[in-house]
Amino acid sequence: MDRLAGAGRPDAVGGATGRSAPAVLPPSLRGWLGPIAALAALVVVVLGVRYAGDSGPGTVDARIWAAVDGMGSPWRHVALATDFLGEPVGAATLIVATVTGCLLLRRPRAAVLVVVGVSMTVGTATLLKYLVGRTIHGADNLSYPSGHTAFLTALALVAALLAAGRLGLGRTAGTSLVLTAALVAGAAMGWAQVALGAHYPTDVLGGWCTALAVVPATAWIVDRTADRLVDRTADAGRREMG
Repeated sequence: MDRLAGAGRPDAVGGATGRSAPAVLPPSLRGWLGPIAALAALVVVVLGVRYAGDSGPGTVDARIWAAVDGMGSPWRHVALATDFLGEPVGAATLIVATVTGCLLLRRPRAAVLVVVGVSMTVGTATLLKYLVGRTIHGADNLSYPSGHTAFLTALALVAALLAAGRLGLGRTAGTSLVLTAALVAGAAMGWAQVALGAHYPTDVLGGWCTALAVVPATAWIVDRTADRLVDRTADAGRREMG
């Protein structure tokens, strides 16, 4: 925890401004998001082992599927629109918009986290699909975990971390905001994936937990890397002045 406390410190010396950019993982949230990320990673592993090599729904999957079966035309259009956000064009549009917003708010670390955090989350979900080997609607359709759900949840997590940092929220309020954003995004995309028959409900849970596990860890790495670069720049500047 001592190392975590030093990451993204606001009084780090660096460059001409004499301080580093704001941390993307607010210090007030690290104590809670760390265990949550670890628990999420455990859920991903347990579900992956449970459904490895399966090609059909489990008991819970079947019950949830039955509840959403027979969705009418208006709701199907909503599901398709939500699904589009996880497709290449929709996802790229969201990423560009979010990165632009981060830069306009002068949060370069957050912009980096958008790209790196989302990429790591989707990459992890893709790797897990090949490792687990669960399929849906044919042997060529790997399903666990849901990449669409992981993507939108990861993006919501980054946005919520940025908001919590800018608003200076404490541990309880900040963690609540982050988890609420992740829950809303994951539930929306997860519902669309299940309603369209693209994923089993447990695939959706796995994708949601993948984002919860990867994004906080990536944010910590981004802060540590940025702080080290700032320290090195400051040390080089002091040597030149000396």
